[in-house]
Amino acid sequence: MKLYYSPGACSLSPHITLHESGLKFEHVLAPTKNHKLQDGTDYYTINPLGYVPLLELDDGTRLREGPAIVQYIADQVPDKALAPANGTIERAQLQAWLNFISTELHQRFSPLFSPETPADYKPMVTTKLLSRLKWVDGELAGKQYLMGDHFSVADPYLFTVTNWAAYVRVDISGFANIAAFRARMAARPAVQAAMKEEGLLK
Repeated sequence: MKLYYSPGACSLSPHITLHESGLKFEHVLAPTKNHKLQDGTDYYTINPLGYVPLLELDDGTRLREGPAIVQYIADQVPDKALAPANGTIERAQLQAWLNFISTELHQRFSPLFSPETPADYKPMVTTKLLSRLKWVDGELAGKQYLMGDHFSVADPYLFTVTNWAAYVRVDISGFANIAAFRARMAARPAVQAAMKEEGLLK
């Protein structure tokens, strides 16, 4: 398998998940700024949408969208219990978390990165984002991870998007449960391995 990624982008979530899975894979740098691979290939010829992540299977099948990719990875290694079984309420709850992070957190961070976003709009986005993070902080009370005491593929996604707060100057230091969650995640060997491969850790 090949994972196309850009350092620190949402592709960090499946990158971590792949390390958690123990599956063999190749990580391929696909910078979102110039969309050129290191061998000069135009990334748009691989993913016409131009963004990451993209997972390419050994038979050439390509899968886009992080929440779909991490669930696919989890289902390849059911013994690792990275996701509840399909058809269970727990799997639906996992999907609810992945959808929430995608729509309520990930998408609210996006305008804060863009220089084209009007300056007077950013405070409104930040306020709404912080209200959602406050809710997540409450949901993490008394839990090790989003689904309880057991790690799931939703956790790397939350870890990844909350990493962005420092880059866009959104102060999340007041959310004690999120801070504790982030510390637990940062200590996981799979997280450290993925971040080192992306140049985010020395």
